Amino acid sequence: MTNANPPMPMIERRRIEATILKHVYETLKASHGESVARKAVADAVRRSSIEQGAAMARQAEGGTSLQSFMAIQSLWTAEDALRIEVKEESADRFAFNVTRCRYAEMYREMGLGEIGHLLSCQRDGTFCEGYDSRLKLTRTQTIMQGASHCDFDYRMAADPGEEA
Repeated sequence: MTNANPPMPMIERRRIEATILKHVYETLKASHGESVARKAVADAVRRSSIEQGAAMARQAEGGTSLQSFMAIQSLWTAEDALRIEVKEESADRFAFNVTRCRYAEMYREMGLGEIGHLLSCQRDGTFCEGYDSRLKLTRTQTIMQGASHCDFDYRMAADPGEEA
């Protein structure tokens, strides 16, 4: 028996998560201060991201690879959530710039601009930890933190201990 429903676009999943986390953040901020609230949200999102990466890895037919990772990118770009310009797509590297990020727009509209990078941007690297420890992300800037674009550079190392 197969599931006829397509997976939920990631932007909708993030909107639901952010709606809940907004209340947690505001409650913790009021009772324990901003730094405790930020740390709690960052830690929770990091754990969730690693768990989601591992879950997607288990679903990767034939195991994980850079190609299987590139194949699931449509979950994040669905509904024009990200506009990207691919710089390089090869067997061991996937580099692109995000020129529009509706995640950043959404978090700002929700009043969560101050922690949007915790809710979304930090996930990009930690997702790799759960998906495949050989997959590494280098990024120097994000739209969420004021840059004109996000610069993603994913590389797949030959083994988990090797630098990508």
